[in-house]
Amino acid sequence: MNLEQAVLDKLRALSPERQQEVLDFAEFLQQKTILKRPLKSVKGMWANLDINITEEDIAQARKEMWKDFPREDI
Repeated sequence: MNLEQAVLDKLRALSPERQQEVLDFAEFLQQKTILKRPLKSVKGMWANLDINITEEDIAQARKEMWKDFPREDI
């Protein structure tokens, strides 16, 4: 008897309510597996757009973004 057949035999012996619990758990395990897939890099999303952001670009953007931040409260 293989594993799949053993699981089916045990499942068939359960009440419908318990069978639903087994199904819910199997779906939970499946979802957990799907969520563990590696995330796609943001760089990969714009790789074909020929965008080149340098450290200087980031520094300049930060400087512009924080220029009006009230520093006297710090």
